[in-house]
Amino acid sequence: MDFNADYFALFDLPRRFRIDAAQLDARYRDVQAQVHPDRFADADDAQRRLSLQWATRANEAYLALKKPLSRAIYLLELAGQGIDLADNRAMSAEFLVEQMEWRETVAEARAAQAAPELEDLDQRVRASIRSGYEELADLLDDRKDLVQASDRVRRLMFLERLLVDIDEALEAVEA
Repeated sequence: MDFNADYFALFDLPRRFRIDAAQLDARYRDVQAQVHPDRFADADDAQRRLSLQWATRANEAYLALKKPLSRAIYLLELAGQGIDLADNRAMSAEFLVEQMEWRETVAEARAAQAAPELEDLDQRVRASIRSGYEELADLLDDRKDLVQASDRVRRLMFLERLLVDIDEALEAVEA
């Protein structure tokens, strides 16, 4: 195994957004079985340290590839395409307005203790996320449009955060 290999190579997976989750899980277990520090308990200090480094790298790689959003960000990083999170000019005015409207809707529904409205919004956001990931797969794997994929990642990051806010609002309303 090459310590400098990218996460996909570490698990012998193609460098694509669409991956087989079961295959990723199996390859992760295979790598961990080879490098886990427990296997090197009787080894010298250098081998134990190396084993720990490999196990840590495998864990980092697995966590990055397991979730679609972090996998997309990693693919963009490998391709040298940033997502410009700090630069609001990278996002369309339409998207920024939409963000504000959705956040206002969550705040108003929470204040009104309107669980049905929050549940409806939750379902709409989840549908948008599913659709966004399908589009992201097409952008990354099929069209190789890194600029649009970067924009889609920014939108999905917002939607994922919004989903957390909705869940927290639902918990507060139902408490």
